[in-house]
Amino acid sequence: MDKQSIKNIGLRVSPEIHKKLRYIAKYEGRTINGQAYYLILSCIRAFEKEHGPIPEDELK
Repeated sequence: MDKQSIKNIGLRVSPEIHKKLRYIAKYEGRTINGQAYYLILSCIRAFEKEHGPIPEDELK
């Protein structure tokens, strides 16, 4: 992934959720961003496992 193809997602969470996510990320040896990315990928994998691959033409 080159830097120009990386998209930024702003995510607003409560202070409590932020603290808990930071704790889990640290426990797993990740940054908060790394943990969020891991969770997003896990969600995509689970969705595609149940529904099949998301068609490329649907991603535009």
